[in-house]
Amino acid sequence: MNKKVFATILATVLTATTLVGCGGNSSSAGPDTAAKAPGEKQTDGKNLPELTTEPMTITLWDIATEEPAKSAQEGAVQRFMADYPNITVNQVHQQNDNYKQQLVVAMSSGQAPNMYIHWGGGPMAEYYKSGFANDITDMYAKYDHPDFIDASVAQSTYDGKMLAIPFGGLSGCDIFYNKTIFKDLGLEVPTTIDELEDVCATLKKNGYTPFSLANASKWTGSMYYMYLVARHSGNAEFDAAYTQENGGSFTSDAFIYAGTKIQDWVKKGYFPDGVNSLTADDNQDRALLYDGSAAMMLHGSWQVAGIKADNEDWYNENIGVFRFPEDTEAKEKGVPQDVEIGTAIGNGFSFNCFKEDGSVDQDMLDACYVLATQYYNDDTYNQMQMDGGNIPSIKGFDSKIEDPNNKEVVKVFFDASNVQLWYDQYLPASVTEVHKDCMTELFGLEKTPEQIGKEQDDAMKKAIAEQ
Repeated sequence: MNKKVFATILATVLTATTLVGCGGNSSSAGPDTAAKAPGEKQTDGKNLPELTTEPMTITLWDIATEEPAKSAQEGAVQRFMADYPNITVNQVHQQNDNYKQQLVVAMSSGQAPNMYIHWGGGPMAEYYKSGFANDITDMYAKYDHPDFIDASVAQSTYDGKMLAIPFGGLSGCDIFYNKTIFKDLGLEVPTTIDELEDVCATLKKNGYTPFSLANASKWTGSMYYMYLVARHSGNAEFDAAYTQENGGSFTSDAFIYAGTKIQDWVKKGYFPDGVNSLTADDNQDRALLYDGSAAMMLHGSWQVAGIKADNEDWYNENIGVFRFPEDTEAKEKGVPQDVEIGTAIGNGFSFNCFKEDGSVDQDMLDACYVLATQYYNDDTYNQMQMDGGNIPSIKGFDSKIEDPNNKEVVKVFFDASNVQLWYDQYLPASVTEVHKDCMTELFGLEKTPEQIGKEQDDAMKKAIAEQ
């Protein structure tokens, strides 16, 4: 495909696809990283491609700007380069909020990295369709790799093609709460949305902001929107809105319910003042938990690692977690209440290893495959993941969890009838940007739920038409 049309391709919609897993050789937790004799590589004895001995430079982009991810990912690169000193990995850390835009700009200008992270979903497929992701299906079937859980393999796959190697771990989305504040006020963990609103009212009455939210990042506010939609309709109304078929619309009942509920909570002061000016990349949401002004935070399970890294003693003493409460009325109508928000892939690496003539640079692709499967997923990396509170997407690691909050996250994750990938990862790129802008308008009380629903419908219809 002509890469000059990339900017146009990125605006197109993805049709619904069947995600399938791939076979191949596997190991439960990557290669053995015990002490090595001089001259040995930790990949010795593995069924892997033989890497070139010629000088090579790989440019790698990630979003590991804070601990413990930064040390874990830099360590993986350093171990690889120690074993393959002829290969230099130029590792570039990017801020999460701007990452996808910077990646698109780099691709559009012909400066795309050779190895880059993403979250799967629609953007991953667009990168592939635009010529910036190698199909690694045959390599994955032929060579060794960790024994990833089926769901993470599925989220690394598009149209039957393996396009990424998972490395970020499971990421559930749940409500973190201050156990000390709840205990002091005699509050019980809510199991229904009505009970959650009662908790919010009590917290507000006692001088606490119920929810810590930094919505300058936009995708953070989307978590509330997604869950309220899911609790009110399961997956049915989102799936219909995505295809815009059979009356599907972002103005359907569940979306209006979600938007109305959020704006009601905004008006009641359940979110921080200036919620649209606070940024998640600067951890301004966590700061409101730390200073005791906010009592709850709906967020991804990576927050376990982040909060523990900041102050593990405070985390252990104060932080608990519970799943997003149920919609009682919808449940009585038979709507499933076990749809959860999150991802089985966490992050994945795709590879952009092509020569000037468009043919595959197999030497570079081989090196990227070995780095991603054997060093980012080796015993050292996975132990650092576990120590930091993250859960590798590899079979067997769920039984090794000791952190009580992560145990609850994983239980919710595996009990779910479906795990809905974040809207800003699942939707086509052009619709994603509209959706995120709508979250600013929604929480800022700038537009009604009906108005933002129409904006999302218009963007989805345009993306479908441009396919």
